[in-house]
Amino acid sequence: MEASATARTSSLSPSRAADFMQCPLLYRFRVIDKLPEAPSAAATRGTVVHAVLERVFDAPAGQRSVPRAKAMVMREWQRLLKKRPELAQLFADESQDAEPGALDQERLAGWLTEAEGLVERWFSLEDPTRLQPAERELWVETKLESGLRLRGVIDRVDIAPTGEVRIVDYKTGKAPRPEYAADALFQMKFYALVLWRLRGEVPKRLQLVYLGSGDVLTLDPQESDLAAVERKLLALWEAIRRATESGDWRPKPGRLCGWCDHQSRCPEFGGTPPPYPLTIQPSLPLEVPGPRAGEEREGDLPEG
Repeated sequence: MEASATARTSSLSPSRAADFMQCPLLYRFRVIDKLPEAPSAAATRGTVVHAVLERVFDAPAGQRSVPRAKAMVMREWQRLLKKRPELAQLFADESQDAEPGALDQERLAGWLTEAEGLVERWFSLEDPTRLQPAERELWVETKLESGLRLRGVIDRVDIAPTGEVRIVDYKTGKAPRPEYAADALFQMKFYALVLWRLRGEVPKRLQLVYLGSGDVLTLDPQESDLAAVERKLLALWEAIRRATESGDWRPKPGRLCGWCDHQSRCPEFGGTPPPYPLTIQPSLPLEVPGPRAGEEREGDLPEG
């Protein structure tokens, strides 16, 4: 039976907000059609590095060292591979005489070395022996008065002895150019808004740690900043609702199209999207508010 568009759960995460602002059709492919996407070495490396930086705090402060953390990279990769064995295809040995299922050990070793380098760089940006996070990989969710639910996973929450809250997010890529800094901080303001609504206090600092370039981007938000983000998210969700009901998911060509898995289905590249799985409502105009948000790890999809 064809599902009703209006019956879908009203929830939004930073990654899906970024998808819609980047390209409404991409949002449809990922959330409505749930089309599969091939795993990437870069995203998988990010998952492994995040796991290491989460678990490095399991050890006593004095044992949080670079060698110990780098040694965790292989263990976290093996742990991830057990859960997602399809990731082995990223390093498949494609030589003519290779055995089925064999891995290109040289390519895998280079990838692991890159991950170890990112972990080591983190130690030059923060000192884990002086940190004791209040939360790691914290799932947060809140419901606004409008009924829209906001949710996501925060890499780290620090609370100072005096009570100030700092939200920290790790990025394994390079820091954006200054003109894109506001886009990158959108995700952090999203998380700050959720914590503000949950706990009644605006976080003191938002901190993005870019392991790829060794930069740290910070912002001390005000209530007015987070109220503006809330208004933007409500406008964004209204645009998503209209697109969902009308089936009007327009592609938005941009510099990231070359990395998209769905070019064969995109009208901009001569493709045809699959049949729309929801009931079409009367056509409504589509608006895409605001600039494109920063990236987020995969895996935090809204329901529906």
